[in-house]
Amino acid sequence: MRHRNVGELMTSAVVHVRPDTGFKEIARLLADYDIGSVPVLDDEGRPIGLVSDADLLLNEAAQEDPAGLLITAQLSPGERFRSRATTAEGLMTGPAVCARPEWTVVEAARLMQREHLKRLPVVDEAGRLVGIVSRGDLLRVFLRRDRAIREEIRRDVLGCSLGLSPDGIDVRVSEGRVTLTGTVERRALVSVLVRLCRAVDGVVDVTSLLDHRTDDTPGLHAVR
Repeated sequence: MRHRNVGELMTSAVVHVRPDTGFKEIARLLADYDIGSVPVLDDEGRPIGLVSDADLLLNEAAQEDPAGLLITAQLSPGERFRSRATTAEGLMTGPAVCARPEWTVVEAARLMQREHLKRLPVVDEAGRLVGIVSRGDLLRVFLRRDRAIREEIRRDVLGCSLGLSPDGIDVRVSEGRVTLTGTVERRALVSVLVRLCRAVDGVVDVTSLLDHRTDDTPGLHAVR
């Protein structure tokens, strides 16, 4: 099976800033391009951090309430420092957490989830910026047509990976949800087939209605 990687899904034309880019210029770029963050690059084009709209809002959060109705914001020392910064170098959160073009959607999604990030700079082997990938970019794999998913399962999963006749298993796909019916030779193949179908790009869920002729599960014997 062929999985789409980060390099295919990322945006190559990346809006970025330098460490000395000023506060207002960063705010303008975020507004003009309707984005939530920009990578900060060093002189070699390597990401050293990201400045987000949340970083910029620290400046407002640290201000006293003009009406005197709100208590003073409780900011950490790091947040307090960044709230007074006027350039990207002081505003940014670093070091930058980056992805590689050859990564799968799963690898990038897990990193985003673990680090609570919405976007990842993508770098080459030398660490230079080549693109940026967002959560929305990764979700594009779920826009695949049901027909394309069904054909990939029949051709690559059943035929190439398992050596099964595509005509022996009925594969139905609706809105990314796969239903498998039919009979396989061994019970162990059922779980393998379900797992491989789940790994196909664009699959949301897999329901198995498969039967088996031989129970080869260790320690278990099916009553037929």
